[in-house]
Amino acid sequence: MWKAENWKDYEVIDTSNGEKLERWGKYLLVRPDPQVIWDTSKSNPGWKKPNAHYHRSSKGGGNWEFFDLPEEWSINYRSLKFNLKPFSFKHTGLFPEQAVNWDWMTEKIQAAKKADPDRTPEVLNLFGYTGGATLACAAAGAHVTHVDASKGMVQWGKENSRLSNIPETSFRWLVDDCTKLVEREIRRGHHYDGIVMDPPSYGRGPKGEIWKIEEQIYPLIQLVEQLLSDDPLFVLVNSYTTGLQPAVLTYMLSTAIKQKHGGYVEADEIGLPVKDNGLVLPCGASGRWFK
Repeated sequence: MWKAENWKDYEVIDTSNGEKLERWGKYLLVRPDPQVIWDTSKSNPGWKKPNAHYHRSSKGGGNWEFFDLPEEWSINYRSLKFNLKPFSFKHTGLFPEQAVNWDWMTEKIQAAKKADPDRTPEVLNLFGYTGGATLACAAAGAHVTHVDASKGMVQWGKENSRLSNIPETSFRWLVDDCTKLVEREIRRGHHYDGIVMDPPSYGRGPKGEIWKIEEQIYPLIQLVEQLLSDDPLFVLVNSYTTGLQPAVLTYMLSTAIKQKHGGYVEADEIGLPVKDNGLVLPCGASGRWFK
């Protein structure tokens, strides 16, 4: 398992009975997590005095209960800074487990720039959300095209880029349906050295386009293969869907990317260390192709 274990401003403190107790900066949150199917003793005092608690509803969805939490606050990861705010369905605007992939992409970009100091790798981040991977790649020296169907998420990513003091020239921000954008980029003859995909299990594009990951992820991987440059660095695919296990990600990347570009494929679960017991909370899986 690949563990995001370099955080200082975030940690999972404990997990039990469908929930996790987390520290985001100086604030404690209790949020639901479907992976937590165990019922262990909630001995940490933070369970009883969180700053906010998201309660799932038996009818679907849920609601936040606030005790002492600002509307917005920020945390750091290495040189990056992220603005957080509780919003729909338990989210805060960041997936901390992805830091393990941010570090990996940073290493690939920095190695390419060391080999050729004049090179500025071009990275395409699809389903870019609030820009975690976008900021990490830009801070490493890449130029990033960030794509998300939500105007609000793209705006949030821009806010994070300013907080992190990364030049605006490092980004191209697009509100678009990811598949349609990729098809247009192919027609235009654009190419990228790195491609990141962090798709939802289910979603809608800006014009109501329906996305179902099991039906559309492999055709999208086949499409993005056509966008790779002559000297590509990496392709990263994340999955929070149970059916897309590491072996499935390996198979897709091997047949769609490796067979045409050579290189290597690896895939594994990603997770977050749990402070109180030394175990690891699983948080989905990632597949990586690289030269």
